[in-house]
Amino acid sequence: MRKVTCFYLKTCPYCVQAKKALDDLIAENPAYGQVSVEWIEENEHSEIIDQYDYYATPSMFIGKEKLYEAHLFEKYDECKGHVKAVLDAAME
Repeated sequence: MRKVTCFYLKTCPYCVQAKKALDDLIAENPAYGQVSVEWIEENEHSEIIDQYDYYATPSMFIGKEKLYEAHLFEKYDECKGHVKAVLDAAME
């Protein structure tokens, strides 16, 4: 199983949505709970975010490969689908 790195902002509504999606997916499929997800607050760790290529939060990576980056007006179901795809990729 591979580790997921997720960049977020505390005040970002899309980040809150992604965290809820992750919690809901784990509740639906407890195996997702075995995936290690590291949440890195963008404002607190500039030395880390400079090593990754993304524009918006949340952004999820496996290694340096970006698998998900939120976009404006993204609905919950779309976000949940993206988070699920990241988890599935981490479990391969």
